[in-house]
Amino acid sequence: MKQVSSCSGISSGFRVFFIFSAILALTSSALAGSGQLTSNPSNLNFGSVQIGSSQTLSLTLTNSGNSRLIITQATPSVSGFTISGLVYPVTLNAGKSINGTVAFTPQSVGTSNGSVLFAFHDRRYAGGSFTMTLPTSGSGFSSGALTSTPTSLSFGNVASGSNASLTETLTNSGGTSVAISALAATGSGFTASGLTLPATLTAGQSVSFSVMFSPTSSGSATGSVAITSNASNSALNVPLSGTGLTPGQLTAAPASLSFGSVATGSNASLTETLTNSGGTSVAISALAATGSGFTVSGLTLPATLTAGQSVSFGVKFSPTSSGSATGSVAITSNASNSALNIPLSGTGLTAGQLTAAPASLSFGSVATGSNTSLTETLSNSGGSALTISQIISAGTGFAFSGITPPLTLNPAQSVTFPVSFAPQSVGSATGSLTITSNASNPAVSVALTGTGTGTVPGQLAVAPSSINFGSIPMGTTQNQTSTLSATSGPVIVSSLGVSGSQFLVSGIAFPVTIPAGSSVPFQVAFTPTVAGTSTANITLTSNASNSPSVESLTGSGTAPQHSVALGWNTSTSSGVTGYNIYRASASAGPFTRLNSTLDATPFDTDSTVKAGQTYYYVVTAVSSTGTESTYSNEVQVAIPTP
Repeated sequence: MKQVSSCSGISSGFRVFFIFSAILALTSSALAGSGQLTSNPSNLNFGSVQIGSSQTLSLTLTNSGNSRLIITQATPSVSGFTISGLVYPVTLNAGKSINGTVAFTPQSVGTSNGSVLFAFHDRRYAGGSFTMTLPTSGSGFSSGALTSTPTSLSFGNVASGSNASLTETLTNSGGTSVAISALAATGSGFTASGLTLPATLTAGQSVSFSVMFSPTSSGSATGSVAITSNASNSALNVPLSGTGLTPGQLTAAPASLSFGSVATGSNASLTETLTNSGGTSVAISALAATGSGFTVSGLTLPATLTAGQSVSFGVKFSPTSSGSATGSVAITSNASNSALNIPLSGTGLTAGQLTAAPASLSFGSVATGSNTSLTETLSNSGGSALTISQIISAGTGFAFSGITPPLTLNPAQSVTFPVSFAPQSVGSATGSLTITSNASNPAVSVALTGTGTGTVPGQLAVAPSSINFGSIPMGTTQNQTSTLSATSGPVIVSSLGVSGSQFLVSGIAFPVTIPAGSSVPFQVAFTPTVAGTSTANITLTSNASNSPSVESLTGSGTAPQHSVALGWNTSTSSGVTGYNIYRASASAGPFTRLNSTLDATPFDTDSTVKAGQTYYYVVTAVSSTGTESTYSNEVQVAIPTP
């Protein structure tokens, strides 16, 4: 019989799983009366075998004829099938059997149908060769494999305190089911949800779940979703990344707005600036002012501020009544401080109000060729400043001085100025002062009246014409008497002014009328508060022809002279001839001797001290030999001021 060697082949694997089946009849070409080769089983079906592994089946070859056979070769028709266990040539006597194995090792997905061709011959038939075909079949399949879509997740920028979600899909791209046993997200702020485990995916099946990024701080963050399964890639990781941003934050500058005092009927405006100091955009949806008299303008809503961006708007206060007012600007946004309030405050003031005192001026009888003056006071009795823009004098002989418009008067402020009447003819005269301002009463009128006479005007004399108070210790007061006298006619003294603060006039009230030939006394006091000479003038305004009259004042303030009387107990030591006195400006010295010669008595006076200083004294005893004792106990003395 011929000897046959075995051979086998393996094809490359396929990615698509196909299943086919075929059954081929076992055929043999042996002649009748010769050796007959049969196989058990008559065909080999390996079923489904995973690519990369092998499946082996056993077979028995039997010579069912009546003569001896020699198997020379067994050849598979397709790759993936191999036969083993036979050593060629194989001799089988009639009725004998031999065992072998056939292995199926698929290299690709799909069904492989083929056969093993056994070649043999029978010695009874010289040159006779025969074959037997053994049908084979099997299918290759790939193992389960997980793929992720997308392969990584990037969440971009997410504000801390908020979150963002993305969907991840897992697909079984293999040929067998995959059991997912665990799924977990790692990395700060990352979580996974939406997949109940364990979960099984059949071939080609997909499942989705959610991954959330919830940053708690600013900065880049990385992590992954780790998927554990029985797939060929049993440990699958999906990279995660995102950046945490500080949430949008609105800041107001200034933090509050104070409008101060604003007159009713007018308004004041301030600018407010909003800045996004966070890391994400802020959408401002509403902005409104509350509180009486407050309004906002200049910002169109909705408005979006990117990180670091600012926007400004105006706030106006228009009080309609006097008194304090409060309110706020309420800003609504999607910032972390979604409700921001800016406090507002202001005070409504009544408008400036100009008053004149007196409301009219009557100069009485004034001789022609002379003049007399009276004082007029303008005051702002309102709550806000006013400006006097013009003063017009009307009427013959009337005039004013001492005030030059424009002039501003703050609330409660006054200004006083003289108004004079110098009649040019005998008879009654009328006139007016018209004061124009921006007060609530913009025009104020002061009526003026007077009578021109032909009589000789009076003369005013002040006696003495000067007063010298001499030297007066500071803090004490000295009084002098002065006298006002009218000659040639009656005199009306309307006012008196003193130019020095250390001088004071009392004992007289204005206006005062002094008949011709009469006198009126008054007191002048000098109270020096500083050392040195002080001067002043008393100025008297009247309708006298020699108005104004002046009395000069002078005086000198002197600081009081202090001294310290010192006394001590005599020394009990023998031979003491005198004592030395020492003084220091600080406790414990250094001390300076005051006496130039020994004090023979136990007392002395220090007349060199200064007001407001503190001194420290000690005494020593000196013997006849010139020996000086140690310092006595220290005595402290404070000199008063002044």
